[in-house]
Order: sequence, then structure tokens, then C-alpha cells
Amino acid sequence: NKPTASAPQAPASRPAAGQAPASRTAPPQAPASRPASPQPPASRTAPAKPSASPGSQPQAAPTDIPSAPPARRRDLRETSFLVTGSTQEPATKGWRGVLSRMGLRVEPSREELAEREDVRTVSQHWPGPRTVAVVNRKGGANKTPTVVMLSAILARYGGGPVLAWDNNESQGTLGWRTEQGPHTSSILDLVDSSSRLLSPESNAADLAHYVHHQAADKFDVLRSDEDDEGDHEVTAEEVDVAHRVASKYYRLIVMDSGNTSRSANWRRMIDHTNQLVVPVTAMEDRAEAARLTLQTLESRGEHEAKLARNAVVVVSESTDAGRGLTGEARKRAKIEAQRIEEGFRPFVREVVRIPYDPALVNGPIRYAMLQPATQRAWLRAAAAVARGF
Repeated sequence: NKPTASAPQAPASRPAAGQAPASRTAPPQAPASRPASPQPPASRTAPAKPSASPGSQPQAAPTDIPSAPPARRRDLRETSFLVTGSTQEPATKGWRGVLSRMGLRVEPSREELAEREDVRTVSQHWPGPRTVAVVNRKGGANKTPTVVMLSAILARYGGGPVLAWDNNESQGTLGWRTEQGPHTSSILDLVDSSSRLLSPESNAADLAHYVHHQAADKFDVLRSDEDDEGDHEVTAEEVDVAHRVASKYYRLIVMDSGNTSRSANWRRMIDHTNQLVVPVTAMEDRAEAARLTLQTLESRGEHEAKLARNAVVVVSESTDAGRGLTGEARKRAKIEAQRIEEGFRPFVREVVRIPYDPALVNGPIRYAMLQPATQRAWLRAAAAVARGF
């Protein structure tokens, strides 16, 4: 028998030139070679567990020790590349300052650091206006110089608008101790124009018609009525109106006062006050009048009592009898000022002593005319006032 012919096969593709023809049938593969040395197992086989006794609950297989959770991704708000802390400037005063100017970096003294802190305190800007009332029932207690110096320091360092307001019921002396502008306007003129000044169309420049700017010390003065033939006394309602205008344009208002704590404008001033300042000179009657002023306020109610307890007493070494004198008179004034200072300290928040300075005695008062020790003392007083805000 002839073998059955198989179906014709398709011709294999020819190999490319230079290549050996592929084998029609794949050669048998060699068995995989064994490794030269046996590899250790990935994990050891757990030993066989004893079979559970009848009726016993099957025990769960022990689990592996849990691995530590992945580190939480930190929020970008939790970090910053900015360097925190402040860099302290080298000394600028005394022999330390001399060395610093020579190129040697010298740390400031404790006194200079305290002065820098007082400057920082009086340079703050507080939300909303603040009103300071300077009061003493006795004349000649240095109320007006205190108003001028506090206003000058707060304006010079704070850089914002500051108003010194003479809230005397008739005629005060603040206008005599400060510069006059190109007009003679007083609080009565400002009250008469209050509707326009409080309107949305008005602006800060309009106040130049009513206040007297102090070019060197950077604050404005609102004078009391200086008409010798006038008989008008400022009322409580007029204080409200003027204070509303002042609060619109000034961030700090320092109010001088008369000697009558029973007058309507005096009492309404206290209603608007945030910080009380009580000046005294080194004379017992001035100190006694200051004590009675604080005592009166404490007895009038919650707001007045709080002002009295939080008051700042400013004790000046100047006296009426000692003006223009030196030597033994100056020494007695220092001793009396220290006695008054120690006497007030338990009853108020702070007491600051001001040395005698002839630039505070007569004529217009300017900060630059004071001796360095007096300037430093008034800066300390202004910082004490600012801490009450």
C-alpha cells in the first residue's frame, strides 16, 4: 500500500542573507540547572499547633507585629522659612555707643534697653481713639506743662494725630504755653462748625481753621475761649460735640482741665476719659489737692473709681517758691518730691518723678529745649500713661 500523501506545506520564508536557516523543529530544552547551593527559605515554617481539645474555642492565629504607621504629611501652614525673633541693635548711648560707632558691636546697657522699651510703648497705635484727662483741683500743679509734654512725646514717637485740648470752663492757659496758628479760633468756633466737620464731605485739612499746630512737636492745640469780655462757660453738651469731632480726626486726645471738679464740662470730660493723669509739684497743698481729687472720683461710681485706681501721678520737683533758685532750694524740692512720690505709690498704678527744668517754668514749652534727663523722665511718664490704654 502506498502511504497517503500529506497536504502540501507552505514554503518556509527564506532566511535573510547571512543568517542560518531556522530549524523546522525546536530542539528539546535542557532541564533547568539546579542552584549551586540551596537558598534559605523566606520564612520559617511555624511549628505545628496541638489539636484543639473537644469543646474548646479555636484560638486565633497570632498576627505579625504591626509596623509603624506612615509619617503624617505636615501641613504647609505649620512651618515657615522666616527667621523668628528680633535682632538687637548695638548700643547708641554712653561709652558703649562710642565703641559701637568705632566699629565694635557692643550690647546696650540696661538703661538704654529700658528707654527703647518706653519708646516702643509710646509708639503703638491702639484700635479706636484714646482720651487722657489731666486733673488736679489746685492751680499751679503743672497740669498745662503735663498736657504739653505728653502730647509732644505721643505725637513725636507715635506718628499719628494728637490733640491737646484745653477743657477749661472759661479761660485756660494752654494757649499761652504753646504756639498760635494763623487764627484765633477756640473750642467755641469748633462747636459752631461741628455739623460741617462731622459730615462725610469734611476732611482732616478743614481742622486747620480751628486748631493750632505745633510745628516742632507735631501735635495740635484746641484752645479754650480767650475772650476777656465773654461770659460763656463750656457745657457738658458742648464737650460731647467737641469730643465727637476730635475722635473722628485724632487717635489720641489729651485734655487739660480747670480747677472745679463740680463743673459740668469737668465731669463730662471724665465720662470720656480712658486714662487719668494727676500732676503735682513738690508742695504739700498741691499733693493734698491731688489726693482729694482721687478721693472724689473714687466715691462717684464705677467708672470714676476705676480711673482713680488706674491713675498715673506725675510728681514734678519744681515749686513756686523754688523757681529760679538753686542749691538748698533744689535739694529741699527733691526731698519733698520723693516724700510725695512714696505717699501716692500704694494708691495708684504708677508714679513718675520729673526733675526740675527751667524750660518748663515760663514761656512756650518745647520738647527740644528740655535737658536730656528731663526728656527721659517725660518719656517714662508717657510710657506709663500708654500702658493704661
